[in-house]
Amino acid sequence: MKLGYYPDVVNENVTRIVASTVVFLGVLSILFPNYVVLGLLLLGFILRLSYGPKWEPFAFFTSKYLVPWLGISFVPSAGPPKRFAQLIGFSFSLVAILLYANGYLLAYQITLATLVFFASLESFLGWCAGCFMFGLLMKIGVIPEEVCERCNNLNFNK
Repeated sequence: MKLGYYPDVVNENVTRIVASTVVFLGVLSILFPNYVVLGLLLLGFILRLSYGPKWEPFAFFTSKYLVPWLGISFVPSAGPPKRFAQLIGFSFSLVAILLYANGYLLAYQITLATLVFFASLESFLGWCAGCFMFGLLMKIGVIPEEVCERCNNLNFNK
C-alpha cells in the first residue's frame, strides 16, 4: 500500500470504535503520564493518517474481526474528512508529547483532555469535529475543488 493512501469511503461504525481507543489511551495518558502510552497514541494517528485504517492494528482488528463478529453493519462515510480529523488528532498527540517532554504537565493534560473530549464526541455521539471543520474549510474554499467533488461523488456501495 502506498504512503498517503486513505480510502475515499470508510465505515462510520469502525471509526467510532477506533475513536474509543483514542479516548482510552488519552485518559490513560492523563492519569498515568508515560512515553509508552503517548507513543501508542501518536503511532495510531501516524499509521491511520499515512496508510489509512488498514495498517493501524486496532482499526484493522476492528474492521476485519470485531465489527463482523458483533454484526455491526457497514455505514459509509466520506474518507477525506476522516483523514483530516486524523491529522488533527496527530497534531494534538504530537503537541502533548512535546509538552510532556518539556515538563509542561498542565498544558499536556489540557491538550490531551481536549483530544479526549473530541474523540468522545466521535465515539459516543457520532459527531466528528474534524469532519465539521473540513466541511467549513470546503465552504470557504480552503479545501481544493477536486477534493470537494470527490466527497460529493463517492460510491457508497461497499
